[in-house]
Amino acid sequence: MSRTSQILTPRMYGLLQRIQRAQRTPLHALAPAQARSTYAAAAEILDLPRVPLRRVVDFSLLASDGTPLPARLYSDSDRVVPAMLYLHGGGFVIGSLETHDSLCRQLALRSGGAVVALDYRLAPEQRFPRAVDDAWDALQWLHGNAATMNLDGTRLAVGGDSAGGTLAAVCAVLARDRGLPLALQLLVTPGTSAHGDTGSRRLFANGFLLDAATIDWFFDHYIEHAHRADWRFAPLNHDALEGVAPACVILAECDPLVDEGLAYADRLRAAGVPVALELYRGLTHDFIKMGRVLKEAADAQQAAAEAMKGAWKP
Repeated sequence: MSRTSQILTPRMYGLLQRIQRAQRTPLHALAPAQARSTYAAAAEILDLPRVPLRRVVDFSLLASDGTPLPARLYSDSDRVVPAMLYLHGGGFVIGSLETHDSLCRQLALRSGGAVVALDYRLAPEQRFPRAVDDAWDALQWLHGNAATMNLDGTRLAVGGDSAGGTLAAVCAVLARDRGLPLALQLLVTPGTSAHGDTGSRRLFANGFLLDAATIDWFFDHYIEHAHRADWRFAPLNHDALEGVAPACVILAECDPLVDEGLAYADRLRAAGVPVALELYRGLTHDFIKMGRVLKEAADAQQAAAEAMKGAWKP
């Protein structure tokens, strides 16, 4: 019996076996445009079906450099509700509103609030710190314009998965520093370290969905090595996390990024920040988007939604 089959849940192991048998070209062997198309075609195959909601509205907001950024509002209520800015994963290179549509619908439905998803600009066309700037611009825009969309601008949150989790963590620090009140930061399998020198990066480098070669490919497109110590890329490098928004941190045990997610949760707790930590055993990166196959995906979505509801209580 292989080590992989021993550490993963049976369903997760079976899923990885099917993915490997399909023999798809790995993302890191493709050009960015090809990788985006490949990811977009497969991103929601394992997701729960897109649940109908009362409001799903495409719009655009202006970045600070005047560029219109596509965004999408999700809400199942006609009342004024609190909102979360959601930042999709994809290593800063792939991903879009479409790849995370099902997940955002679930978070809006389960929480009773609204989710505003952002199509921030991607690398290599737009390298670091463009994604950070777009995310922060969107959060400020949401704070200032919430009422125009029937949202409660006094009860805001920020969230994201993978690279989007990194951006959400950064936005939470920027919000603290600029006096923008946040009720919650939702960090799903985030990257937080500068150099990927953790034990989990080595232990789960190959055969656990998100491979080391793909992580390197993402980061090489996104940021110069000389800039990787910047806390806006590696939030663990920030020397003062006191006073940031309470956190819900959702991690997968068999994820190359799990150690840095745990380390960031520890740093937040040491800084006196309330942290709800959910660690899902025997699962890999991106499991939260596999609800057709993994019951734990729905469990994680519900945990995130409960954290949102709790943070938004008047």
